[in-house]
Amino acid sequence: MRNPSISVAFARRVLANAVSAGLDPSQLLRDCQISPRLLRDDSARIPMERYADLQVAAMVAMDDESLGYGSRRIPVGCWNMMCHAVIGCETLGQAMSRYCRFFQLFELDLQTRFEAEGDTCSITLVGDIDAASANLVEMYLFNCHRFCSWLAQEHLPLLQVNLSYTPAATQEDYRRMFLANPVAFEQPDSELIMPRAVMDKPVKQTQQSLRHFLRHPVLILLTQRYDQDSWTQQVRDRVRHNLVHMPELANVAADLDVHPQTLRRRLTAEGTTFKDIKNQLRRDTALYFLGKKSLSIEEIAHRAGFSESSAFIRAFKGWTGVTPYSYRKGL
Repeated sequence: MRNPSISVAFARRVLANAVSAGLDPSQLLRDCQISPRLLRDDSARIPMERYADLQVAAMVAMDDESLGYGSRRIPVGCWNMMCHAVIGCETLGQAMSRYCRFFQLFELDLQTRFEAEGDTCSITLVGDIDAASANLVEMYLFNCHRFCSWLAQEHLPLLQVNLSYTPAATQEDYRRMFLANPVAFEQPDSELIMPRAVMDKPVKQTQQSLRHFLRHPVLILLTQRYDQDSWTQQVRDRVRHNLVHMPELANVAADLDVHPQTLRRRLTAEGTTFKDIKNQLRRDTALYFLGKKSLSIEEIAHRAGFSESSAFIRAFKGWTGVTPYSYRKGL
């Protein structure tokens, strides 16, 4: 079971322009089963599925896929049209070029530039980027990377993600957003830099698979996983199925037939640690089950891998800043 979560900082940014668009942010949140109270707590998190629903609901209500961050709207349906325009490409290089050209048609504040030079290729956003447009930058770069990964059916490697502003959420959230690839802030440009070799990868998706994708593209882009063979994913799979009897690193290493120190190094190379994996799984499992009002806090603590409720409550407060009781009350 995968129940990823995301910082409320991203939900705030989805709703930043809702009032000026004549909408009630609190009602949008409630419609998506998110308590408005959670957005007042900087450390709170919400399930990824609820966040995806909120983003779609806000776009539809505003009829603007840029969520009000641009000087002109991107009407709902443009993303679908872009997908249809790109799906017939043979290689990712063609797809990325067509992706950028599609959005250039709208004469937006931020224009895209696709370049290949030497051993690298890049997708750069050109224009004045301030704190208000940071959300649009991240949406664009995130969507571009995840969509191209979906086309190739593998997570494309990023040599570097450059952002020209200071972070709005935690480093962990940015690491997860760009799949543990390097992210640098306050850089001259906002861009994705990839190995040039990715341009030659074939587009594996079809018109038929696109129809499935377009049922909820936001959620698929947020949660898609192709790294079944990565060490991080292999460890997650083994820990996730044994949260009640939490295994130690040595047990997991033995199961994977590697030395514990080797496994530790390989996880570090993928941008994570065994402790991080355990904590993320426990936290996201707890967030998921707190939405099930029929389960007691004691039962949720057990399912999240805690032998005592008191230890669970302390850990949960460290993750979110509130107790499980306060979090559930706000749902």
